[in-house]
Amino acid sequence: MLSALSNVFKIPELRDKIVFTLIMFAVFRMGTHIPVPGVDPSAIEQLFNNGSLFGLLDLFSGGAFSKFSIFAMSITPYINAAIIMQLLTVVIPTLEQWSKEGAEGHKKTTKVTRYLTVVLAFFQAVGMSIGLKQAILNPNPVNILIIAITLTAGTVFLMWVGEQITAQGVGNGISLIIFAGIVAALPKNIGTIYSYVQAGTISYFSVLLFGVIALAMIVFVIFVETGFRRIPISYTKRVVGQRAYGGHSSHIPIKINPAGVIPIIFASSVLMFPVTIAQFIEIPWVRTVASYLEWGTPLQTAIYVLLILFFTYFYTAVTVKISDMAENLKKYGGFIPGIRPGQPTADYLDYVLTRVTLAGSVFLAFIAVLPNMIAGMTHIQGVYFGGTALLIVVSVALHTMKQIESMIVMRHYEGFMK
Repeated sequence: MLSALSNVFKIPELRDKIVFTLIMFAVFRMGTHIPVPGVDPSAIEQLFNNGSLFGLLDLFSGGAFSKFSIFAMSITPYINAAIIMQLLTVVIPTLEQWSKEGAEGHKKTTKVTRYLTVVLAFFQAVGMSIGLKQAILNPNPVNILIIAITLTAGTVFLMWVGEQITAQGVGNGISLIIFAGIVAALPKNIGTIYSYVQAGTISYFSVLLFGVIALAMIVFVIFVETGFRRIPISYTKRVVGQRAYGGHSSHIPIKINPAGVIPIIFASSVLMFPVTIAQFIEIPWVRTVASYLEWGTPLQTAIYVLLILFFTYFYTAVTVKISDMAENLKKYGGFIPGIRPGQPTADYLDYVLTRVTLAGSVFLAFIAVLPNMIAGMTHIQGVYFGGTALLIVVSVALHTMKQIESMIVMRHYEGFMK
């Protein structure tokens, strides 16, 4: 492993990319400590101490939300805009045409996504400023507008940082920003566990159990995220002129978790919305209904699991084009042994994908409720581990390592993976 790490720094281009990425991480972390003007930090801290909802949102901003810094909204509006654009591609013919135009179509889609990010960020910033106006020193319309513009500018800057990392660094910049925010919370979580042990609130056995579960879940997530259902493909031999093409075998890899982390984000957003609204409405029955949907309650957990199962199938159906896969196989002379080309192939692929997606949706549901299970088994409260955070960290780490691996192997060095 040490020799593999040394190989990274033997390639000037790769070394420069890694250094650039680390510099952008430093810029991101510095920005999380720049507060938005006109906000009372103690009032914000009090809000975070009163509930776990804000703490969960703070996790993905790398602590910027709890400080109400210029990066308080993190890159979330951009992610929402990208998801909306991906879903609209199915129903808007122009966007669907762009998706088939290669690099030029990607440029057009990216441009629209940026504009949509600014709109979503501004409305989210206004809503956040109004919802947290008790923490604003002088909550008049002008100050609220200034805070909203500041938060929007912070998100747009992070979007630019992410695009720069993608272009000049290693890995996907947007994913790496979220990754950096989650990993930045590790020292704080370790400090929290240490303080619990010092105070006698938890035992050393609970800490050991927590570590074993954490390690086992990381291994399990890696196993599932790298798992595929391989469908064998054969190609007929074609003769063009005096050369023969085809006649070989391959496979179609279908991921066990084709939807990624998106279903968890959808489900948590749907459940967070009524609870968030209820915190700012002084109506008894609204508060009562919201109490049943508090994070970790039996009703909330049951609805959460069902929503994840639904959104996994929904998002997979939107993003995985079975008909296009079958058409492309037929176009290039490929076929599944024992299955006729055309519609029978599409039906078979849909049959396999439906069953693979079931396994992926159950995996996502288990990962999503994992924090509640760990808290119940170890009695360690206030330390978020599992769910979206674990899936994002492992997925981004695997993707980035594969990209570094490919660059090392291209230069004839020994890589990480053997």
